[in-house]
Amino acid sequence: MGVKQRAAVQMSAEEIAQFLDRSRVLTLATLDAEGKPHLTAMWFGYIDGKIYFETKAKSQKAANLRRDPTLTCMAEAGDTYDQLRGVSIEGTAHLIEDPADDEYWNAGIDVFRRYVGPYSEQARPLVESMMHKRIVVRVEPTRIRSWDHRKLGLPAMPLGGSTADVQP
Repeated sequence: MGVKQRAAVQMSAEEIAQFLDRSRVLTLATLDAEGKPHLTAMWFGYIDGKIYFETKAKSQKAANLRRDPTLTCMAEAGDTYDQLRGVSIEGTAHLIEDPADDEYWNAGIDVFRRYVGPYSEQARPLVESMMHKRIVVRVEPTRIRSWDHRKLGLPAMPLGGSTADVQP
């Protein structure tokens, strides 16, 4: 894709926010002790334009981020070239490990709301259980890339190929 097409498919800040608000899974890349990428699929919170995720305090990704807070995360959608869209965010992890921190609980509540259902005080024990022995990571972006091939105005492409009928 040439420079002109890159500019043509770039999402606006509002489009990025809408896309992330509706996305369900981020692919998260951290760096292991040897500097190799460690990729995981993550549910995430999205509060006031900031991405949060929660993970076990002793998880590999938490260990990686304590050693090197560099990360990249990406949300994507589309099954054919004419429908591909996504957002890739390079940044730094800010670890929130204190359960008494309001930001910690707000992130946990947002993850619950996005994937389980509406939050209420009756749901608090579920969120407390979900957050047991976990940390929250806030993504501090340093670079954001986006693309939306629907902006190219290509004709609709049929879903084809060997993976078209494969159900995950």
